[in-house]
Amino acid sequence: MANTPSNMLALGTIAPDFILPDTISDKNLSLQNLKGKKGTVVFFICNHCPFVIHINHELVKIANDFKEKEISFIAISSNDVNNYPQDAPHLMKKVAKNLHYPFPYLYDQTQDVARDYDAACTPDIYVFDKDICLVYRGQIDDSRPNNGIPVTGSDLREALSNLILGKEISGNQKPSIGCNIKWKV
Repeated sequence: MANTPSNMLALGTIAPDFILPDTISDKNLSLQNLKGKKGTVVFFICNHCPFVIHINHELVKIANDFKEKEISFIAISSNDVNNYPQDAPHLMKKVAKNLHYPFPYLYDQTQDVARDYDAACTPDIYVFDKDICLVYRGQIDDSRPNNGIPVTGSDLREALSNLILGKEISGNQKPSIGCNIKWKV
């Protein structure tokens, strides 16, 4: 299990646009169609990563808690499915349905979107404001597989609450830690 940190894209970056296939609806969806009225969370995950598996249920809870507050959530998998077939789109759909994802689970086959976001690991989490300007990137909380700290989503929840309330989001943000994105060779 690798411990790859986020690259910490510069705060203030405008979210790179994309159109990707959603493995749940089988439709092509764009950032412009999916962005939230008050904010948008874009996160890179995959099916097999123990770090993602560790926080998956909390990501679902957070998305359910904040979607009524006009925050949208967008999951993207960019892993090389030739070498990691467990991350293939048909299995992404299965995971999304089993875990009741309340957000689209998009497949970035070319890995261009992951590169555009400078994503490095799964999970890699980005929060954008209503103008799709980056205000938070980093960890969901301090919990990691086997470190004994419960998954609460405290860091992400605080950033989202501050965004909704119009409060400043601290620039002191901790990188996410996870498995590296499985890049094509």
